[in-house]
Amino acid sequence: MTTTLLALGFAALACADSVPQPVDIATRMAAESAVLDTSHTRQLAVEFRAMAFFKDNEYGGEHARGYSLPGFWLRPALTYQPLDFVKLELGAHALVFDGANKYPCYAYHDIGTWKGSQYQRGAHVLPFFRATAVWKKTTFVFGDIYGGASHGLMEPLCTPELNITQDPEMGFQLLHRRRRYTLDAWVNWQSYIFEEDTHQEAFTVGVVQRIALTRPSAPVQLYLPIDIVVQHRGGEQDLPAYDRGVQTITNGGVGLGLRWQPHGGVLRQLDADVAALAAWQQSGKLWPFNLGVAGTAGVSALMRYDLRLFARVAGARNFVPLYGVPFFSTLSQRPEGGRFAYVVTPQIGLEWSHTFARDYIVGAKAETYLTFTGKLTRATGTEPRAFANNFSFGVFFRCSPRFRLFTHK
Repeated sequence: MTTTLLALGFAALACADSVPQPVDIATRMAAESAVLDTSHTRQLAVEFRAMAFFKDNEYGGEHARGYSLPGFWLRPALTYQPLDFVKLELGAHALVFDGANKYPCYAYHDIGTWKGSQYQRGAHVLPFFRATAVWKKTTFVFGDIYGGASHGLMEPLCTPELNITQDPEMGFQLLHRRRRYTLDAWVNWQSYIFEEDTHQEAFTVGVVQRIALTRPSAPVQLYLPIDIVVQHRGGEQDLPAYDRGVQTITNGGVGLGLRWQPHGGVLRQLDADVAALAAWQQSGKLWPFNLGVAGTAGVSALMRYDLRLFARVAGARNFVPLYGVPFFSTLSQRPEGGRFAYVVTPQIGLEWSHTFARDYIVGAKAETYLTFTGKLTRATGTEPRAFANNFSFGVFFRCSPRFRLFTHK
């Protein structure tokens, strides 16, 4: 499946010209550029990346329980760029939730049910190392990759909330960027196992492609997004008593996007997109079905003063987004579990952000998910069709200053 979509992407290069980039608050707050600045060559510097956040999720209905996320993450790193096309970064990533004094030692990602038997006190801290090497139009990344919002996945497949809660993605990444085409392919190794370990190894493979169909000078720009996310859980070193077996589950999506940038006026940019999505359980029994489908359509308007209004609607049957919000899923994330016959979810929201001197950004976002669900089936019985309002609000502050220590001649 991955090979087929890659071939489709390269086949479209002849008619593509430019690739529109996301402008949402998650991208502004959390995305990183893999482009190396040649003015930093032979410089030793300290770079800080930090985000403070307060996010309140008031969820109703049977999809998920509400919760709040008050805290911040901090990543100081010593950086050195020995050549124009090579950059090294060494530091630490710390996550702190307000009021918490200890953190379980396990992968901070929604990948499993195991619990950490050891704890860190004060903060959840991980070492950080990244090596970035550029060869012509291709960038190779080793260690901690450019993850989260940097991938630019369709939102039904990846919730922006991961940018404030997950561990840095670690593994290998290949970026290929041309004027007509962009590719982001990566392996995020989320859980390593040792001999006779008591949990499964887990890793995610992703491929994100964007293909432009119009010239940059066109009044309306069209592009083709193609996304694939595959998660694998298993490991030959598992204890014999651990009987979940190998599990491989996939999300994929193909769509069409439109961007219009008028000259002057209150409206600065209009974006619209449609996509067909699929969920496939290749092996294992994590889901009570092996194949599911979904469709989505969205529109957003970027106004003056960086105010962005957006709306989306998605319908799904037998579909689970691996890293998306639960309201696009036909499986309940509540402890009682359950399976919906179908889900139709309109999403409406607005966000605002402001940049101070490039390195400092403040923003806020409010959104609601209105879920219309079919019959809910649980082990204890069934419940009729239902409607629920799920509201979320958050405020964010990001800073990314850089301090040069010295330049090596």
